[in-house]
Amino acid sequence: MNKLTKPEEQIMQYIWKLKKAFLKDIVEQFPEPKPAYTTISTVVRVLVKKNFLDYKTFGKTREYYPLVSKNKYFSEYMNDIIFSFFNGSSGKFASYFTKNEDLNLSELEEIKDLIEEKIENLKKKNG
Repeated sequence: MNKLTKPEEQIMQYIWKLKKAFLKDIVEQFPEPKPAYTTISTVVRVLVKKNFLDYKTFGKTREYYPLVSKNKYFSEYMNDIIFSFFNGSSGKFASYFTKNEDLNLSELEEIKDLIEEKIENLKKKNG
């Protein structure tokens, strides 16, 4: 899957939130000062070429909708990060968080709870 540029990702975030949108709906999502309509239109056309979006035509307007779910994109994006920065090791990726001093106790406990829940589910599944 192609990686998204920051502008492409921002537009995809809006479309994932809206589920389907006309160009004017996408423009409305941007904070002030809003980018030019033509700029957003260009990025949307690129997203169609990259097969992230498709559209239905209503007269002279197009209603865009995502072809790639947010979860699918995020999953592949995270797998790329794990492969690129952690030699493909999910364990090294997870241990990164234990060394990150920015996490507070409650955040670390939340991660611990998620890991323990996953361990229990795997034990039940393989048990």
